Amino acid sequence: MKISVIGCGYLGAVHAASMAELGHEVIGIDVDPAKVGALSEGRAPFFEPGLPEILIAGVQSGRLRFSTDIADAAGAAVHFVAVGTPQRGGSYAADLRFVDAAIDGLLPHLADGDLVAGKSTVPVGTAARIAERIAGSGTGAMLAWNPEFLREGFAVKDTITPDRLVYGLPPESEAAERARDLLDEVYATALAAGTPLVTTDYATAELVKVSANAFLATKISFINAMAEIAEVTGADVTQLADAIGFDARIGRRFLGAGAGFGGGCLPKDIRAFTARAEELGRGESVAFLKEVDAINLRRRQRVVDLAVEALDGQPYGKRVAVLGLAFKPFSDDIRDSPALDVAVRLKGLGAEVVATDPEAIANSRRIHPQLDYVEDVSDALEGADLVVLVTEWNEYRHMDPAFAGARVKRKVVIDGRNCLDAVGWRADGWEYHGLGRP
Repeated sequence: MKISVIGCGYLGAVHAASMAELGHEVIGIDVDPAKVGALSEGRAPFFEPGLPEILIAGVQSGRLRFSTDIADAAGAAVHFVAVGTPQRGGSYAADLRFVDAAIDGLLPHLADGDLVAGKSTVPVGTAARIAERIAGSGTGAMLAWNPEFLREGFAVKDTITPDRLVYGLPPESEAAERARDLLDEVYATALAAGTPLVTTDYATAELVKVSANAFLATKISFINAMAEIAEVTGADVTQLADAIGFDARIGRRFLGAGAGFGGGCLPKDIRAFTARAEELGRGESVAFLKEVDAINLRRRQRVVDLAVEALDGQPYGKRVAVLGLAFKPFSDDIRDSPALDVAVRLKGLGAEVVATDPEAIANSRRIHPQLDYVEDVSDALEGADLVVLVTEWNEYRHMDPAFAGARVKRKVVIDGRNCLDAVGWRADGWEYHGLGRP
């Protein structure tokens, strides 16, 4: 099948390359010539495991092309809209300019029977509005909403072998059947493998994505709230999470207390969700998400406070090794990153911050050139008065405390992700501080 993907940022580039890997003929469209140039040469403009391999394979096979001209989308049977929906300036609401611009650009190139499939995360009600515009265009095209559920670091796997598929279909039965048939053809491999499929209306499909993110954010902030209690009672939040995680109704995943969540999805999506609920007159229904957000932001400051305490209240001029800059491991994404935020706050207090990360240094340096960056963790540790781990890359979580201890000035570590073996580090003579751990 011939497919177009409008918007080749993180979501769109992964989707386009993955669709080509599944055997489809794909044209990716983006307004950024530099990005299109890199993708056309098989170079991923961001770090994502597995993407370079399928990107190169798709380009070399001829199944995958990229262009800045949206007219090149003409002739595709399915047009995926994968543009960003950032937080609107001065507001919690989502900025839909890029979605609307993508639809405006597509309309002149749609043909009868074409399917526009939205993948962008949008406020509920957006799809119905766009469907009216497409219907009024006289093109005979249809709209479906097909939300993505990607985990950065595992996005290729999540696209090629998803854990579920959701189709938000048109209300008219004939159009719904045609739209489903087209999406079934796109995802034939996943469906043949038994991937669960939910077919529903536009509003439910939109809400599935934002409610999933809201739930995950709530679960993370819940255990961080328990960490706040543990810190004043002497309880161990990690053992608490282990104990309640055995309950099948709760589960252990996403119950890791630490510096909190970040990235380009959870923070802005829960804020946009609260803004949309307020527009609908139901702000009280999700008012708790404001506290979820507040708890999350407090944990960053808690890491900074622990660092200042560990430095005897005198951070000025002290050398602090910050391990991790990306918002999570297996990514170079620094959007709303707790790790980078902690590094910048410590720098603002006068500390000599030396930061490292396996993938996110270049992105971090562009935004915060005031920090000192080193590629090698040994260089970051050298002469440090304090070590602060804030992104749980495997090379940090499995680091030998003796290796680290031979390089630092003082054996003091803040474990901002509760991922180190506290017993082992303390046995090696380290002063260990976790979050919500005695």
